[in-house]
Amino acid sequence: MYLPSFDLKGKSAIVTGAGRGIGRAIAIGMAEAGADVALLARTEGDLMETASHIEKMGRTALVLPTDVTSREEVRKAIDQTAETFGRIDVLVNNAGMNIRSRALEVSDEEWEKIMDTNLKSAFMMSQETGKHMKEANGGKIITIASVAGTVALRTGVVYAATKAALIQMTKVLALEWGGYNINVNAIGPWYFRTPLTEKLLQDQEYVDDILAVTPLKRIGELEELVGPTVFLASDAGKYISGQTIFVDGGMTIHGF
Repeated sequence: MYLPSFDLKGKSAIVTGAGRGIGRAIAIGMAEAGADVALLARTEGDLMETASHIEKMGRTALVLPTDVTSREEVRKAIDQTAETFGRIDVLVNNAGMNIRSRALEVSDEEWEKIMDTNLKSAFMMSQETGKHMKEANGGKIITIASVAGTVALRTGVVYAATKAALIQMTKVLALEWGGYNINVNAIGPWYFRTPLTEKLLQDQEYVDDILAVTPLKRIGELEELVGPTVFLASDAGKYISGQTIFVDGGMTIHGF
């Protein structure tokens, strides 16, 4: 029997940036697979909306408004999750942002904001959760990186730097924490329909440029990110570590 290994029943997960877009879809997908989910983001209203979908499935949704760039708030949210669920089986580092400035126009404030939101938060979440997983002798950490971490795009140099760092961080943590039975992997999306990309995808010329370098010739749908995440979170992916799975319609074999 192979299919039961994709089941997350009895597991608990944390998803950052869970109020909208990719994080919302993944949190709901985790619940569909059977997990109870702690939802982290700054906006409580968005988290409550995600929680309502999870609770309709009979799963527990723990709403934790959190600034994931704050060590104090990160530690508090993780401790509260562990106390509520008894353990933390899965962490999904999804919180992220982008400011599409060209390199000569990037300000120090933009640099710090993107670095803190995309990279610092993922490391702190992984570090603090990793302490609990080490004690429990196991866990899964999945970080949402990007094709921008491996393929050069036209703008967004700071965003690209953070995503490349996340891919490398994934490898190092997998190497260091493998002895604790902690799997650390990443997922690298291309363009998906989210609130962050909605405006860009209204520009048909821009969409045409995207499709020109996407072998599957379409924009991704959010549910197509849920399956790979559940796979990595489940026993089906328990011998995979240190890897980045690009969910990109084939874009990274083409370039942009």
